[in-house]
Amino acid sequence: MINPDDLSCDFERSFGLTPRVYRAPGRVNLIGEHTDYNDGFVMPMALDRSTWVAAAPRADRALVVASREYRETITLDLDCHPPYPTESWIDYVRGIAAVLDGSGGPERAAPHSQDAAPARHLPDMPRAPDSPDVARPFQGRVTGADMLIASDVPIGAGLSSSAALEIACGYALLDLAGMPIDLDALARAGQRAEHEFVGIRCGIMDQMIACHGETSGALFLDTRTLQHRSLPLPASLRVVVGNTMVHHELASSEYNARRADCEAGVQTLSSRFPHVRALRDASLPELEGVRARMSDRVYRRCRHVITENARVEEAAEALVGSDFVRFGRLMDQSHHSLRADYAVTSAELDAMSAIARELDGVYGARMTGGGFGGCIVALADASRVDAIEVELRARYEAATGRRPDVWVCTAGAGVSRVK
Repeated sequence: MINPDDLSCDFERSFGLTPRVYRAPGRVNLIGEHTDYNDGFVMPMALDRSTWVAAAPRADRALVVASREYRETITLDLDCHPPYPTESWIDYVRGIAAVLDGSGGPERAAPHSQDAAPARHLPDMPRAPDSPDVARPFQGRVTGADMLIASDVPIGAGLSSSAALEIACGYALLDLAGMPIDLDALARAGQRAEHEFVGIRCGIMDQMIACHGETSGALFLDTRTLQHRSLPLPASLRVVVGNTMVHHELASSEYNARRADCEAGVQTLSSRFPHVRALRDASLPELEGVRARMSDRVYRRCRHVITENARVEEAAEALVGSDFVRFGRLMDQSHHSLRADYAVTSAELDAMSAIARELDGVYGARMTGGGFGGCIVALADASRVDAIEVELRARYEAATGRRPDVWVCTAGAGVSRVK
């Protein structure tokens, strides 16, 4: 784990200045996968693992960014952006800085509608205040800065190390410049940075949970309206994350291909059902009504998203009602849908989730994150987690020859400056 005092001392040795220190968490998504870029529902939990940034302002317009993990220092000019993406970690820093500075690329992500119906089963979920359009520049310009970055969020494991990096750096730059910090706007800026500077057409879940995570548990998030509701996890439960040790490439063509399939499905659906602006608006009977007009692949992609949205709503009800068996069953169904309809699991993800389900005390397990590798998440009885951790490691290694990392996770807080 990162010690912020050590990070501050390392910064002083490197830059000769006393920094401010910031952090933003990684996340695990309990249920609701590949729904966020379809205006759907998700249930992420911020982790007690973060990306940390020690930073101090400069008098010029340069960003001098050092990374502990990548063991390199890169200097950026805030007034000059080379062609992107460069397929380097620095794209995330360059992107969030450019968007917050109002000097991003020409693409503009579509604003999220504020007039959509709220989640049907959560009438007491508070409305979020209206958020600025993602294209709206922040009021002011960010300052140049020296930055030292360190992280205890595993990179490439599907735990959103990229969003943690964007949000931690973005919060730091806004704070150093004395600019007001609107967390919803910061989340949208992080999403736009990935679209324009990294080339990943991601949804907004990862950035939102990095901004709004709560130590009490998970959030139910409506990714269209950005309404969110706290879903506390009782002390009798634990969230177990297992890393398959297969690196997932979220920026691969497969991720963007899934989004393109969903958009093709919306186009077909909306030609018959004009109210369908995203898969979030469609029902299974409506999908069946146009099935003959789309390929089997597009049909299955749409079926996953529509059924997954329903599972998230049902899972929220189950958690509030302390029906953990029902919640676990929904997690299992989610993994099956991601394997059979969305085709984003891997042999290792399938093996680890199956092993987890067999363990005494596990309610359910599924892949989490973009897929094609990375991690699984399991909901477990707190009294059994020590045995679960040991057994999951041993059985997975015996089945695959890979030695996994397994963590019993605690919910973490959203982005902050560390006092």
